[in-house]
Amino acid sequence: MFRQIEGSRAVAEAVALARPEVICAYPISPQTHIVEALAELVQAGSLAPCEFINVESEFAAMSVAIGASAAGGRAYTATASQGLLFMAEAVYNASGLGLPIVMTVANRAIGAPINIWNDHSDSMSQRDCGWIQLFAAHNQEAADLHIQAFRLAEELSMPVMVCMDGFILTHAVERVAMPAQAEVDAFLPPYEPRQVLDPDDPVSIGAMVGPEAFMEVRYLAHAKQTLALERIPQIAEEFAARFGRTTGGLVRTYRTEDAETVVVALGSVLGTLKDTVDELREAGLKVGVLGIHSYRPFPLAAVRAALQGARRVVVLEKSFSVGLGGVVSTDVRLALSGLQLHGCTVVAGLGGRAITKASLARMLRDAVADRLGALTFLDLDQRMVERQLQREAEIRRSGPVAENLLRDLGTVASKVH
Repeated sequence: MFRQIEGSRAVAEAVALARPEVICAYPISPQTHIVEALAELVQAGSLAPCEFINVESEFAAMSVAIGASAAGGRAYTATASQGLLFMAEAVYNASGLGLPIVMTVANRAIGAPINIWNDHSDSMSQRDCGWIQLFAAHNQEAADLHIQAFRLAEELSMPVMVCMDGFILTHAVERVAMPAQAEVDAFLPPYEPRQVLDPDDPVSIGAMVGPEAFMEVRYLAHAKQTLALERIPQIAEEFAARFGRTTGGLVRTYRTEDAETVVVALGSVLGTLKDTVDELREAGLKVGVLGIHSYRPFPLAAVRAALQGARRVVVLEKSFSVGLGGVVSTDVRLALSGLQLHGCTVVAGLGGRAITKASLARMLRDAVADRLGALTFLDLDQRMVERQLQREAEIRRSGPVAENLLRDLGTVASKVH
């Protein structure tokens, strides 16, 4: 049934349809509406049997999810930004123990300086933690991916993050088709754990492992991720057959068949990119889009197949590795190893800066004309940067960078001399 619904509420209702038995969370914007809605459903008795546990921190939220999953319960939590960093130790524990927890990451920038708006710095910081990472392009996909995530996590006995852009998706009201409970029950079987703490059959989960077996444990986690490369598209196809819409999978192409220039991206910016590409196509430019929906495991073969016919590849990133450049670009470059393609990295949207069609069109025109540098920061105010660098060169006690930039912009009062 189609409804006009906020993205957070759609995700909450999709999670509820998966019948979680334990939900634990600590509020942090922009994921708060998700867990608030789930708390309301639990309190009203419409999600039962389910226990909602208020915890004192994000570290505690993941720790409770680990305990619940190890005890045989279907567990869910959500977080963002610094919250994900605070639970990082437990995030690694969850994957290392092979526990099928599902977690929403409402993508948000990492401070300092403090910033509550969207980019992908948080989930990218955990790209090597062993969790599957699925990225939603819109709210229909965000809702659908959570249902698929429980199926995937429990089949492979490993945790899954569903990443959706904070505020851009979480707080946007869109038309979303919400499935019926019976449909989800037919798609998602009752949780049957591969490992469980059972007094009648005692085992240790999380025992000490030394050099004699640690490498093998880690390799098996990698082997599961490799298996996920097969199961993710299979589950997406089954979902499409049952529910009548295509969401998820590894990658999705748009107007790439004859494209000479293809831009690669993740998340909600894919919608803006498609609109921009449509306009550039009308102007005669052969451009296309490749959306990556599974970031971990990274679909090397699918990316290579989608891009091997292009002449130029532009990776649009909402995060970057300080001192190096692209994060996603590194993986794309590995996928294209040996192919003679001109590749560029474009960093955009950091801290929630708007990514407009006008800016994307200029960038893609530069790419088509081979005027785009290897690393570009879209809409960077170079004059502001140069003023700060000059300030630091001239004055030893030059002050906090963020405060100085805001003064240059006139958004905070200047110092009184």
